[in-house]
Amino acid sequence: MASWKANELTELLGIELPIIQAPMAGSTTPELAAAVTNAGGLGPLGCAFLTPDQFSDQCLAVRSASNGAFNVNFFVHKEPVLDEERGEAMRGRLRAYYEEFGLGEVPAAVPSSPTFGPKQLEAVLAASPPIVSFHFGLPAADAVQAVKDSGSVVLGTATTVAEARLLAEGGVDAVIAQGFEAGGHRGTFAAPHESGHVGTLALVPQVVDAVDVPVIATGGIADGRGIADGRGIAAALALGASGVQLGTAFLTCPESSAHPVYRQALLNAGDGETRLTHAFSGRLARGLENRYMREMAGAEDTFPGFPILNALTGPLRKASAEAGKGDFMALWSGQSAALSRAMPAAELVAALVAETDEALDRLG
Repeated sequence: MASWKANELTELLGIELPIIQAPMAGSTTPELAAAVTNAGGLGPLGCAFLTPDQFSDQCLAVRSASNGAFNVNFFVHKEPVLDEERGEAMRGRLRAYYEEFGLGEVPAAVPSSPTFGPKQLEAVLAASPPIVSFHFGLPAADAVQAVKDSGSVVLGTATTVAEARLLAEGGVDAVIAQGFEAGGHRGTFAAPHESGHVGTLALVPQVVDAVDVPVIATGGIADGRGIADGRGIAAALALGASGVQLGTAFLTCPESSAHPVYRQALLNAGDGETRLTHAFSGRLARGLENRYMREMAGAEDTFPGFPILNALTGPLRKASAEAGKGDFMALWSGQSAALSRAMPAAELVAALVAETDEALDRLG
């Protein structure tokens, strides 16, 4: 069965296959994006932590390695309110860890990266990427319109039906429905994060019914085996999704920038090893459980907001990686980690296609 490979989503995005790699800021590279795009899917750049110059350079790098479509992704978080008491309390909590690694003083509790704003918009309009996606909501309406007027397709992430409707009303061309099983930062933006604790199996068909734009499913399927292979892609399509977005599956590709400790942790992961935490960035995210997550459990109400906490834990995460230890690394992962495979991105995409064909053929 080949009909799933071409639909309204592939036409909208200008791709051959409705298989999208999740942006995963900090782990994606132009090489990975180009490899996925050249294999027929949609490769991304995670741009949340890039300067405008770095963003421009990475767009050029992808274009030099591929003639296909690619996606650039930005965070649209609310700028945090500085809370000196929380900031100093967290610096105190981290001090012993910093001493353990000989890192010196814990940095000041200030934001580490800006939200999508005028400088990022200017860079996007100058680069004119084919597709622009947003996480944690949408920027101002005039910014969204400017991006669309420049010729870019706009995507947004929803974790609830209400958020999906807000995104559609805000002008997105397709909605990414992020199930509760997905790895990395939760995209919830319109309600307390508990409202976004909806699994993909329940979320996707409701979003499909609620909006008139294509829906992209991301996150694990109900049994927790995830969408890291063709069985899950077939299941997502059966739910009404026009395509799927996979993140964890691509982290173990050689083209990703994931640290070797991170890759091995994913390849060694068993069932049920992921947990949700605010402890790395100040915003809820799913990753493989480690020492830092366990020792910070229960202190969530005292953490500085996102991305202030990200700046405080950044040196610790880096030092842990350099020491070859995963104890203090943010090992973002969905519940599909146990299905991780170490293979080049093009081979992974080909395997996903073959497995999806096989799964759909079995279903008749």
